[in-house]
Amino acid sequence: MQKHITAVAALHIGFGILGILVGLFLFAILSGVGIFVEDYEAQFVLWTVGISLGTFLVLVSIPGIIAGIGLLKHKNWARILTLIISAIDLLNIPFGTALGIYSIWTLVQEETIKIFNNNSL
Repeated sequence: MQKHITAVAALHIGFGILGILVGLFLFAILSGVGIFVEDYEAQFVLWTVGISLGTFLVLVSIPGIIAGIGLLKHKNWARILTLIISAIDLLNIPFGTALGIYSIWTLVQEETIKIFNNNSL
């Protein structure tokens, strides 16, 4: 089960880093395009959407990274946080769904629960 826990942690960290990169990329692209548009309203809309989307993606991705790091250290709070994130990830078709199913399956196993409960003492 240890290999599965490590894989889930790595996947959540990777998924979180990818989300941050996508958020920064969208911010840069939308804000950059807004600079070259000569219409002030379009500039404002592109800049606002870029900031909003980028900030949202970064904020949504950070808990996954924190949970993944906590899983690597076998913290029980990280198992609970990852289960919550995984339930939400089920809505992110197709990759989030696969990650959510695998994470939930791994983290609700008896052996996994024992590993996390023994390390919290």
